[in-house]
Amino acid sequence: MIFGMTTEAVQQKINWYRTPIDRDLLAHLNRRSDLKGLAQTLGHLGLLAATAVLAFYAATNWSIPALLAVLFLHGTFHAFLLNGFHELCHGSVFKTKWLNGFFLAIFSFLGGSNPVMFWTSHQEHHKYTLHPPDDLEVVLPVKIDLASFLKYSFINPWGLVERIKLLTRQSRGVLKGEWELALFPATEPVQRQRLFTWSRVLLFGHLAIAIVSLAFGLWLVPVLVTLAPFYGGLLLYLCNNTQHVGLQDNAPDFRLCTRTIEINPVFRFLYWHMNYHIEHHMYAAVPCYNLRALHKAIAHDLPHCPNGLLETWREIIAILRRQRVEPGYEFVPALPALPA
Repeated sequence: MIFGMTTEAVQQKINWYRTPIDRDLLAHLNRRSDLKGLAQTLGHLGLLAATAVLAFYAATNWSIPALLAVLFLHGTFHAFLLNGFHELCHGSVFKTKWLNGFFLAIFSFLGGSNPVMFWTSHQEHHKYTLHPPDDLEVVLPVKIDLASFLKYSFINPWGLVERIKLLTRQSRGVLKGEWELALFPATEPVQRQRLFTWSRVLLFGHLAIAIVSLAFGLWLVPVLVTLAPFYGGLLLYLCNNTQHVGLQDNAPDFRLCTRTIEINPVFRFLYWHMNYHIEHHMYAAVPCYNLRALHKAIAHDLPHCPNGLLETWREIIAILRRQRVEPGYEFVPALPALPA
């Protein structure tokens, strides 16, 4: 774990169901690999570098529509930095700790994400998944509609404004809202200071990039770095919103509150294998690149896993439509029968 817990008191203890697995096999799956970590991390950063170079070429040699298409592709790859950031916060990507910390700093800055805020919150999400008020990172029902889809999938200036407001407020040392105040109580001044420091790094670091780039006429640099989280989010939206939407809260079984889906290898790589989300919650120490093997080991005990985003969203849309007329409805997937 990279950042220590700061919440004041444990509200409840949940006896989570986890599919039994051979201890030696689990120990094998828990092993971290610097080589696999570098392949995942540098592969992702390499895609960003390639589309950035292509965008500079397109800006001077191609038409505006072609440049916009390249930027959308760059934004698509950039959006999934969020998932790499998530895995690096878990500290499970690399065997060598300093490599994990080094790339976490890079992913945090490029994605504009505060690792102190996220990891403090995310630990609670894993311990108390969809059990409010102890998990307020994800609260059901998740709002999914055409307006939110259009807002986050293409160009999201509202997200940029909200990010600036959040970083500005935290840079001033101001916490707001039930969840922030619960995660960073006044009794934890050191952790609060870490949060505020990271917000200042993000705010003033990206401001410096914008000022220097514009001073040298390199307007494309902040577009490719600072603004990239706010365009091209379509594929991320379709992937990330499958994790919990429409499922059950207050259920002590990750198979009932979390969704695993199958997607193609390219999407799986970009998504940092988080399509295996039941497996990730059951055994959070397993590195993302081993989740497919874990899935195969426990597949006999899992509910049906939709194959592809099309089948997944057909299922989700059907749930959302029913929730419009039955606000309290939560989908309960059929679980495999227990052996006699």
